[in-house]
Amino acid sequence: MSLLTILHYPDPRLHQRARPVEHIDPELQRTFDDMLETMYAAPGIGLAATQVGIGLRFTVVDVSEAKDEPQVFINPEIITRAGKCKSEEGCLSVPGYSDTVIRSQQVHVRALNRAGEPFEVEAEELLAICLQHEIDHLDGRLFIDRLSDLKRRRARRQIRRALREAQQDKTGAG
Repeated sequence: MSLLTILHYPDPRLHQRARPVEHIDPELQRTFDDMLETMYAAPGIGLAATQVGIGLRFTVVDVSEAKDEPQVFINPEIITRAGKCKSEEGCLSVPGYSDTVIRSQQVHVRALNRAGEPFEVEAEELLAICLQHEIDHLDGRLFIDRLSDLKRRRARRQIRRALREAQQDKTGAG
């Protein structure tokens, strides 16, 4: 297994819609494992293929406290939504920034597992929020795209400033 490079905002690949997975082969199985290793190392609770530059519709997730319940969702789709909740979200592709996002409180998701078998899950709480966040990535959306115009502009300014500062630190410019 190996760690993959996580794309950071404003990389345009983060805004591209992923294509459905048509074949699950040994190479894709290795990619699932690499993505899980990358997600755990980051650390995070979810990682969509688009976040590592793979334009296919799948995500890995583990919301367990012990980080020992990895799940793979291939071609996930939200079938139904219920309720509303506010959650503080961050993102591995938008490091150092978090904000409150309104999401559905419960979602019913249909997908294929890593073996290509169909399954469905009724998710609520953290798993529901995580799945919505990761499916947004597969649709080319970031959590900051769900913010109000004012908050989104402020977020983009803060992120650009942080990127400039990080770049200056790398080059030694002051």
